[in-house]
Amino acid sequence: MHLTPEYRNIGQENFYAAIGSELLRSDLLKKINTQGLKSGAGLGAELFGYGTIDKPVRVAVLGTGDQGGVLIGAINPKYVQVVAVADIRPFNHYRAFHGDVSSPEARIARPGLIKKYAWKDEEEARQHVKVFGDFKELFDTYKDKEGDDGIEAVIIALPLHLHAPAAVTAMKQGYHVLTEAMMARTVAECKEMARAAEQYKKHCAVGYQRHYNVLYDHVVKMLQSGVLGNVHYIRAQCHRKDRPGTDSWKPAMPQKVNPVDPLPLEQVLANLEAEMAKPGLPAATRGLLQNQIAQIKVQIADEVLVNGGEYGGFTYQSAEAYGYKTEDMNVEGSLPYKRPAAEELIRWRLFSRTNAGLMAELQLDAASMFLAAIMKGTKRYPMSVSATATRTLFPKDLADSPVDRDVEDHIHCIYDYPGEDYDSKDELGKLRKITVAFASITGNEFGGYGETLFGTKGTVILDTEQEALLYERAAVDKKTKVLARGSGDARELYLSQRGEDDPLAAAIALQATAGIGLGYCEQIEHWAYCVRENAEADSSKAMPRCSSEVALTDAVLALTTNIAAQLGETVDFDPAWFDIKSDATPEANFAKTDAEKQQFTPNLQRYS
Repeated sequence: MHLTPEYRNIGQENFYAAIGSELLRSDLLKKINTQGLKSGAGLGAELFGYGTIDKPVRVAVLGTGDQGGVLIGAINPKYVQVVAVADIRPFNHYRAFHGDVSSPEARIARPGLIKKYAWKDEEEARQHVKVFGDFKELFDTYKDKEGDDGIEAVIIALPLHLHAPAAVTAMKQGYHVLTEAMMARTVAECKEMARAAEQYKKHCAVGYQRHYNVLYDHVVKMLQSGVLGNVHYIRAQCHRKDRPGTDSWKPAMPQKVNPVDPLPLEQVLANLEAEMAKPGLPAATRGLLQNQIAQIKVQIADEVLVNGGEYGGFTYQSAEAYGYKTEDMNVEGSLPYKRPAAEELIRWRLFSRTNAGLMAELQLDAASMFLAAIMKGTKRYPMSVSATATRTLFPKDLADSPVDRDVEDHIHCIYDYPGEDYDSKDELGKLRKITVAFASITGNEFGGYGETLFGTKGTVILDTEQEALLYERAAVDKKTKVLARGSGDARELYLSQRGEDDPLAAAIALQATAGIGLGYCEQIEHWAYCVRENAEADSSKAMPRCSSEVALTDAVLALTTNIAAQLGETVDFDPAWFDIKSDATPEANFAKTDAEKQQFTPNLQRYS
């Protein structure tokens, strides 16, 4: 359905009027407004039930690339003190301190440590932050250090295949963990991380930040209240504009190794320097160009990863020495191509050994949150998944292009969940299901990303994690408000059908949610609070919203979907796959050899 600007405005007003209603969250939102709370300044503590801490948690950041930079940018210094970083790329070392100036959006999302902690320059910053290459070097250095000389926790934003080795090693050495989503590359690794958290009594939080997004929290409240009625269908999507030549998963290489690579970095640098040479540039423009030139020069310096060497006084090994592989990507009909190890490192999202495709990068976590709210907190795992994955855009032309990836560029899947009245022993009861449909495509970003919830009383649309719309079913042209019928246990909330609105409630909610973030800041704050207030990770006390148990469910969803797509058939979920204590995993279930089955069976001993 195409929503005109007028219909979108109506949907936004409806959403805020519902949330600000006295029947839902009026008192909470009035308190937020009275105290002037916002992201990074008490909003998360009020909404998600955590407090301040006396001393920031001493943290090392492992992986300071794109997502590591986002997490650094989301840190509240009152909760976290970054004392070390580890990365094996000169480019990422630079961005850890200076942020990312490649675009205005990148500059906001990744401001860097210097700006975050108000240090004068990199020299001063390095007096507070130690710099390492391989994360194992960092662990070796801090192994016997405690107090102000040691670290208490790590934030992991490494390539996916390194999440489990880094997290398990960290917890074994005594550190709490916050790892970027997805949890790990296999379900076995996820279970190993969860078991390590239990064995070593450490927090292992996973960065599904929607658990701390204010809009999603409001939708969960709506679902719990019943105002949307019987929610029977959830549609999620992520539509991306990536096409051959403009692929965000294929960042520029320091050398032109691929015949169809985008503009070489050396040419980008020359263009920037030519722009800088123009007379009469405003001071702000000149300053931005200087920063962009400095950043491109360090990006070119990643060339040191081909053979190893020194840059900026730091010794780097080759990508192969760090464990990345040179591989023949030859496919019949395409140009022959020997992909260098440095490309597997820099473009790790494109390869199944280092990543798990679109399902690993994109989050079905929101659907799990919504289903838990619909079921009043009762756990309901999906029963089955059907999926198809295609490679329709990359490469563009086999005759002129090499195959330079082994992940798909489109995936579509459908999950069946048991509904509230589901009964497998009853002919009608076994049909009472909730369907979740998810699609991720490239080549056309129309529709963007988000979720739509369809209920018998209302419809909610969440768009790009920053906008929420509410309608009385399909009445996109009608204003509405929350009303109640009955009283006590029999009270029922519903959306009025008389076109009424509630401007005061909408104003209260709009003011309380103005300027909200995506949830990264609140996620890190709460994790740090749990580290400080519940150091033994006692499940009866403060725990992160997205703990190992929650994140394992998301991983089973994503990784089983990949299997269903590869097989081209519906896969039934085994409840044991979701059980941390069980050795069963979907990968082991479909393994073709005993060696594969052993590889995909959890075993903490492999990290000793």
